[in-house]
Order: sequence, then structure tokens, then C-alpha cells
Amino acid sequence: FSIVQLVSTSVTHYSIPEEMKEGSVVANLATDLRLDVKTLNERKIRLDIVANKKYLDVNKETGELYIMEKIDRELVCNTKSTCYLRLEVTLENPIRIFNIDVEILDMNDNAPQFRRDTIYLDVSEAAPKGERFSLSNAVDPDVGSNSVKTYYLSESEYFNIEVQTGRDGSKNSELILLKQLDREQQAVHNLTLTAVDGGKPARSGTASVIVRVLDTNDNKPTFDKSLYNVKIMENSPIGSLVLHLNATDSDEGSNSDITYSYSLYTSEKTQEKFHLNPTSGEITVRGMLNYEEFNIYDMEVIATDKGANSLSGQCTIKILVEDMNDNHPELSIKSFQSPVSEDIKLDTVIAVVSVSDKDSGENGIVDLHIPDNMPFKLKKSTDNYYELVVSEALDREKVPEYDITFTVTDRGSPPLSDNETMTLELLDVNDNVPQFPKSFYTIRVMENNAPGALLESLSAFDPDLHENQYLVYVIIEKEIANTSMSMLFSINPEDGKLHALKTFDYEIEKEFHFHIEARDSGSPPLSSNVSVHIIIVDQNDNAPVIVSPWRAHGSVVEEKIPRSTDKGSLVAKVIALDTDSVHNSRITYQFLQVTDATLFSLDQYNGEIRTMRMFSYRDPRHQRLVIVAKDNGEPSLSATVTIKLSTEETAVKAYSDMTEVPLEYDIFSDLNLYLVIGLGSVSFLLLITILVTIVLKCQKAKPSKAAPPSRNSVISERNSTIADSTLVSNDAYWYSLFLAETRKGKLVVRQPVPKGSRYIVSSIPRGTGLTDTSDSAAST
Repeated sequence: FSIVQLVSTSVTHYSIPEEMKEGSVVANLATDLRLDVKTLNERKIRLDIVANKKYLDVNKETGELYIMEKIDRELVCNTKSTCYLRLEVTLENPIRIFNIDVEILDMNDNAPQFRRDTIYLDVSEAAPKGERFSLSNAVDPDVGSNSVKTYYLSESEYFNIEVQTGRDGSKNSELILLKQLDREQQAVHNLTLTAVDGGKPARSGTASVIVRVLDTNDNKPTFDKSLYNVKIMENSPIGSLVLHLNATDSDEGSNSDITYSYSLYTSEKTQEKFHLNPTSGEITVRGMLNYEEFNIYDMEVIATDKGANSLSGQCTIKILVEDMNDNHPELSIKSFQSPVSEDIKLDTVIAVVSVSDKDSGENGIVDLHIPDNMPFKLKKSTDNYYELVVSEALDREKVPEYDITFTVTDRGSPPLSDNETMTLELLDVNDNVPQFPKSFYTIRVMENNAPGALLESLSAFDPDLHENQYLVYVIIEKEIANTSMSMLFSINPEDGKLHALKTFDYEIEKEFHFHIEARDSGSPPLSSNVSVHIIIVDQNDNAPVIVSPWRAHGSVVEEKIPRSTDKGSLVAKVIALDTDSVHNSRITYQFLQVTDATLFSLDQYNGEIRTMRMFSYRDPRHQRLVIVAKDNGEPSLSATVTIKLSTEETAVKAYSDMTEVPLEYDIFSDLNLYLVIGLGSVSFLLLITILVTIVLKCQKAKPSKAAPPSRNSVISERNSTIADSTLVSNDAYWYSLFLAETRKGKLVVRQPVPKGSRYIVSSIPRGTGLTDTSDSAAST
């Protein structure tokens, strides 16, 4: 732009565009006012701006008028007319005042602007084509050609605008309806109105025009379906929702408010079962539903709006009531056979059962069951009929009766069931033999028992019932030594108690074997037997009997012994026998009295009496020994023997200790040994003579009647009363030795056998009469 100077006589005019920048020179006052630049500072130039003093100033050195701050014409003047900045320039010495007008020229620096960004218009959908509607104008602070020139409307098939010019030159626009509106098709039309100024380049401003179409009641309510099919469970509680109807009306306001009602075609029964809410359109259950009673309901519902001229629509609803598994299955026992025999045949029918269910579909299909662990099974005969048959062998003794529970269950979800229990009793048959608790009875009976004493109760058991379990007991006959068992024992035929009929003696009868039979009373009867072993238990009822040394009269035995007997020599041997059992017959020996306890010893087990030392001249010539033999019974029994020993100085036969030899060998019965006591040193010839004499005596010498019995004699008198007898003993500590005296006999010595074995000691038969041979000597 160029600065134009307006020259007048009183006011100096300048015109400047408002877009001039800060610092731009407006005019050179020194030049324009013909002022001397050199004297400006001296004359104190001063610029007074009447208005808007902040925009202009004068350079005091050059006299140039320049812009201090960018000028906005619309802000400075705010008017559509011309815009001036008035200034006064004052010089001193002399004072001169200059008036200057600076005109601010407009530029198109502002776009048109609507007072509101959005313009709302309400147009009835019944408005006729061609109807006009005023729109707000846009304003532009620029002036002249830079102000609003015209208006434009966005494309629309329903609206257009027409621009008109006012008396003051302002531009106005009107909205014109091109065709009738349909609110239900388009309730709101969004348009854009644009205002354009005449500047170069042109500027524009826009506003949104929202046309709201006002409703008229020109649409009736409609349902989304003309026919509704609804399923509902029969057990639906009262008040439960069946269907929510939602009729729509494309109108608005009261024109779209809808009420619902049943039509005249809806039956009273349906209306009694279902309630229709007139406001919300909800259909709910009013009465109890029962599929088995009625399962299909038809209804017609009308929807009416609330417009001035109300319109309505309708729909049909079919409600299908679905079956609920609400009926328990039922069972009926048509026949039941009880009791039955326990030997009933397999596949025999014992019951017939019918089942049913009022429900339908899966809810009405039923199944019948019995427990899996029973010997029965179900067979389906016809529809809903079952037969209960025997599938396994029955045994009354194991299970006397069965509680059979019939359970019927439908296939609904959840399933329902019913049950009934019947008791099947089993009749007994005689199919079990009597049973003894043991297969073998060992009964110990103490000897000397009282006749009739109870020995044992041999009761058997029969699991059958009634007469099939009534038992009779008998002893199976067996003879022993021409004696029947029934003479020795008796059994109670009813309770099986066994009694002894006699008193038993262990030393005579030690055991019995027989059988007892138990027989039931069934038809046919069944029986079983058990083996009985009677053992007679020994009592200590026999005292020991001393069989050696033999006592002819009384209990005193006299023996002679040389005083020269060595230490450890056998003086005598005491033998006692006890006919009781092993335990009671075990014998031990003890001294009751002894003249000198230091001279003799007694073996407590074999009864041997030996010297503990040699006799001295101080020892008495006569010794008295009292020996007791005790058995092992409780209480213990005993026997005693007294031995009187006399020592002598004369030579006597020498006897050696008894030596045990095998049974097959005998020793010489007339062996008499004489011991010769020599003192000092004897010549060899005298010794030979003595030896020859001893040998001759052993072969030829005959003992006189007065000869003393040997100290090793077991039986000292010839008239023994126990010869030719047999003795039995089981004592493990005894020697198996039996000595018997005969007129013509030999000494028999048996070897001992192992402990616990039975020893039998027997004698050689004794002869009669005397003989003069050497064999007639007393045997030892």
C-alpha cells in the first residue's frame, strides 16, 4: 500500500490499511508540514493522539509518523462507517499546532459469523410444500464489499434457501420446504447454512440448521410378529413371565403411547390362566397350569395408541404348556407268592408288577429295578408289566427271608421314583446234615470217677428248622473184650450229654474209641457222626511196692558185709515199683534213718547204697538203714524198708557189682567170690595157693543153709512170692531190672531203654523142689 497525503488548510489527512505492521512509517511530518528537521529537537515536537494513543508516534529526530502497534480497524472503530485516528502535533518556539487525521482502511480480515452456531427449526410433518421459514443472518465486521454477500445451503431434497437484500444492503435468507416431510421416515434434518463475504479472497462462515419434524398421529401400533408361539413349563409359578409384548408406534409423544388388551376372540379360560398388563404388555401366569389337564392356549392381543384419532394393531399368541416331570411314577404289585420253598426251581415267577406314569415323553417312560445283589431278576412281559423270577439257587440257612424293594423311576430330569417293599419268606427243607463243632473229641476222664458222671456235652447243630433240626444222639455200638460201649457209656438222646456208667481204673483200662451219631427228624432223616476218644487219666492211687531187697517177715532186711569193703562198694540196691502212670510212678529214694551218715550214700534215682569210705575199727559192727521210696504223685505215696547191716571179719564170697548185660546173656548163678585180706608181704607160693584155693572153692564149694545172703541180692529169701509175675513201669529213671528167686533159675538183668519207653520186666518160672547141684544156690 502507498501512503496518501490529504492536504487541507486545517487538517492533514492520511489513509493507511489496517494490515500495516508495527514500526511502519505512516508519513514524514517534517516533509509534509515543511518543518526544518534540524530544529525539531530544539523546538520540542510533541504528538498528542486524541484516541488510541498506543498505535502512533513521531520520531523527534526525523519527524516521521510511524505505527507503534498493529491496528485492528474493527477493534478501533467498531463501526461500519469510516474509521479515523485523530492526532495533534505541537511545536514550541514558536508554538505551532497541526491537526492530522489518519484514516484506517478496511481489509477483508474477518469472515462472516452467525450469532448461533446451531439454528433449530420445528416443522410439522403435515406442513405443505413451499412453506417458508426465516433463518438467522450472519454478520461480518468488515465493511463494503468485504461484508456478507450471499448464503448457500447444503444439499437436501426437502429444503432450499432464498437470499434477499434489505434496505440497508444487508443480506437475509429464508428456508423453503420443497416436499412434505415424514417424521417416521426422517425425524430430523441436519442442514448447513454458509454465509460468504465479497472480499478477495472471499471468507465464509457456517451454521448448523437442525429441522425437527413434528409428529402427527399417522401411524398405527405394530407388533414384530403377527403370531407368537410360546412354550411354558406346567409348573411355572403364578406371576412368572410368559411373554413380553412390545408393540411399536413410529409416532411420538401421546401418538406412540400404547395400551394392550385382549380381543373378544380370547376365551375366558385363557384370560383366567394368563394376565395381560395393559401398560407394559407383559403376559404372566395367573392360574396354576397342568399339562395333563390342558396344554394349548390361544389368545389375541390388541395394541392401541393414545393419539387424538387413536390407531390400533393386533397379534395372535399360541401358548404351549410343556410337560414337567411332576407326577411320580406308580407301581402296583399284582401278585406276590410268599412263602416259597428254599429249593424252588430257577426262573419260577414269584411276583407280577405293573408300572405307570401320568407324564408324557421322557417324563412318562419308566424303568423298574430291584437291588443288584439279590438272587432274582425282572423280566418285562408286556407294556408296563414285569415278572420277578428266581435267578439263583436259594438257601434258607444263609438268608431266611428277602426284603425285595421294587423301585420305579421315570426318565425325566430330574427323575422321580417310587418304591414298595415286599418280604419273601423261605420255607425250610431238610438239606443240611447235623454238624458237630469238632470232627474229633478227646475226653480225659480221671480214674475212680463216680458212675453216671458227665463227661462231655456233644451237642451238634442243624441249621434247618422245626423237625428238620430236632436231633437224636446214639452211640454206635462197638464191643471191647465182649463188652458193649453202651454198658460203659450213655448219651442223652436229646441234648448229647455223654455220661460214664462205671468207675474206671487206669491200671486196667486206659482208653476207649467209639463214634456218636446225631440224626435229625427230617424226612428222610440226615445224620453225621463224630469220633470220641476217651482217655483215662491216672490218679496216684497206688503206693510204691519195694520188690528188692526181699523181706520175708516185716519190713527189716538183714545183710552181712565184710569190714574190709572198699570205698564205693555196692552194699545193697533198693528197687520199688509203682503201677500208676509215668508221672505218678516216678520213684525217688531217701534215707529216713542212717546210723552213720558219713559211711553210706544213697542214689535217689536207682536206689543203690554204696560205701562212702572204708570201715574203721571205731565204726559199730551193726548199722541200721531206713530207706523210703516216694512216687511223684500229688499227694505223694511211699513205702519204706529197713536194712540191718552187720560187718564180719571172716572171709566171705566176693561179689562184684551187678553189671548190666544184654538180655540174651546169663551169668553164673553159683558164683561166690571170697575176698582174702592179706597183711604185709606174702610169699609168691602162698599167693598161688590162695588163688588155687579160691578157684577150687568157686567150682566145688557148696554154701550151707546158714550162709548169709549176698549183699547184692535183690531177693534174699527163697520163698519169694512175687516170682513168676509181670511188672510194668514207665519210669525213665528206673533200671530195667527184675530179680526173681527160683530153685533152679538164673539171674536175668535187662538193659535200660530210652526215657519215656515202656519197660516190661518178667521173671523166669520158678522150679519146685531142691537139688544138690550147684545150680541150687540162691540166685542173685
